[in-house]
Amino acid sequence: MTVEGETEVETIQVILNVVVMLALIGLLLWMQKKHISFTKRVFTGLGLGLVFGVVLQAIYTSSSDVLAKSSDWFNLVGRGYVGLLQMVVIPLIMVSIISAIMKLKGKQNLGKMTALIIATLLITTAIAATVSIVTSLSFDLKAIQIEAGQKEQERGAKLEERVGDVADKTIPQYVLDFIPTNPFADMAGSRSSSTMAVVIFSAFIGVAVLGIDRKKPEQAETFRKIVESVYAVVMRIVTLVLRLTPYGILALITNVVATTNPQEILKLIKFVGASYVALIVMFIIHLIILALFGYNPIQYVRKVFPTLVFAFTSRSSIATIPLNVETQTKRLGVPEGVANLSASFGSMIGQNGCAGIYPAMLAVMIAPTVGINPMSWDFIITLILVVVISSFGVAGVGGGATFASLIVLSTMNLPVGLAGLLISVEPLIDMGRTTLNVNDSIVAGVVTGKVLGENDKDVFKQNVELDAVQA
Repeated sequence: MTVEGETEVETIQVILNVVVMLALIGLLLWMQKKHISFTKRVFTGLGLGLVFGVVLQAIYTSSSDVLAKSSDWFNLVGRGYVGLLQMVVIPLIMVSIISAIMKLKGKQNLGKMTALIIATLLITTAIAATVSIVTSLSFDLKAIQIEAGQKEQERGAKLEERVGDVADKTIPQYVLDFIPTNPFADMAGSRSSSTMAVVIFSAFIGVAVLGIDRKKPEQAETFRKIVESVYAVVMRIVTLVLRLTPYGILALITNVVATTNPQEILKLIKFVGASYVALIVMFIIHLIILALFGYNPIQYVRKVFPTLVFAFTSRSSIATIPLNVETQTKRLGVPEGVANLSASFGSMIGQNGCAGIYPAMLAVMIAPTVGINPMSWDFIITLILVVVISSFGVAGVGGGATFASLIVLSTMNLPVGLAGLLISVEPLIDMGRTTLNVNDSIVAGVVTGKVLGENDKDVFKQNVELDAVQA
């Protein structure tokens, strides 16, 4: 067949793949018009995406031009949806935190709320690092067991180049980056720490309103009405975007399954398996923590599952913030202020998967290559402390797992270049890591609300759909 003929065939195949995707979207639209529940539509989107992805993987190879071009069209739905969620993150955080703080009785509540959320995130990160260390030692993971190909070597070289930038900046300096020196630039996402800076700026506005209440109550009341009006508009936008969740999940999971190379997974199956064992164990620990605070783990999983599915497919904690907040407030009974702070902080601080499990596992794998015994208590205790501290220092930095690994490995004097050995299965592992990150932020919100005595337990007991996604 001529080159032109092959091109025509590929074009026809791409069109057929896009038509199938449109047909699946049409099925989800029909389900929405029939008022089938949001959770069932999410499950359906997930299932259809898995099946379609497997079919595409069976027909084409993961490196096929047809698959690449089809994936590009699918991204209009999948990545387009993620982009819309990112669009509403900053406005949602701002108006929600300002509104929530304005309703507080005193500033002390805000300080206690923030301290409880951060403490929960960091404590669970320490537990996650411990789980990762135990799992790595149990599976006897060693970096020397992985054969480094050209792709791995190139990745390692890039990481070696980046480590200089990491070493030049201390953790306190990263924390200083959270200060919103130019709030308007941060609203535009000009820095990697912009989201955290917006959180802090919004908190200042809320606290300022509380102060004006005593001196200029009329101005404070006027500002409250403005914020309430903006809040209503923003939440309506969130409503419109979240209704697209089943379609976004359909496209995202199709792309993930279709473009994943099974041979690469089989080659590193031991490391993928160990990663998911650690992630699942830590997820179970999350459920145990909730049970200790009086929440039914099974009912909890049912309520948060759609949010976790999106986190799994999107691989973005920040993009999950709107759905995270909506789930906490509408299905778990967490107050708006707590939900927004925990979702925002959890996307940048103490990420159990990206900043806890992953760096600790890499450190244990790499330690033997430089003659360090990963089973020594000195190494284990130091590693856990470094992981916890670095999980705070890398808040808001793009490529969280990679950046956290760079800080941990360089601090522990371990070769950073070896962190690129798992690049072939990085997307597969990252889906589980992101899911755990998001779940930890939800747990932090539930626990904090419970300790403060502000959770609405009746909401948790109700078996209702999210208001934002009923259609």
